Amino acid sequence: MVIAGLILTGIAALVHVYIFVMESLTWTTPRVRATFGLSEEEAHATKEMAYNQGFYNLFLAIVAAVGIIAFATGASALGAGLMFAGAGSMAAAALVLFLSSPDKRGAALKQGVIPALAVVLLALGLAF
Repeated sequence: MVIAGLILTGIAALVHVYIFVMESLTWTTPRVRATFGLSEEEAHATKEMAYNQGFYNLFLAIVAAVGIIAFATGASALGAGLMFAGAGSMAAAALVLFLSSPDKRGAALKQGVIPALAVVLLALGLAF
């Protein structure tokens, strides 16, 4: 189960790097605007907020990735702690989005299910 948790944590990190790219680098492009249902004016008005939010997602991905590397190189306690912090924060943020914005529940599930499963599998794998 730990291996599955490591893999899902890695996938969750990659998803959050992709979210970083969309929010911080390509926010005003037609494709990203369509993904988020934004007009050109809305995208430009929220560009600064999205830029910051994208980096939040990147930092969570980095924490999770460093945890995977630490775990894989023998620092299992440090690695597990970082993976729980990174993936757990991803799942918690998705839960907040799910509960606070009913129209964004699909997005919340896309960004939150994988890290939530990673946390569960890591916890079970490390407990047994």
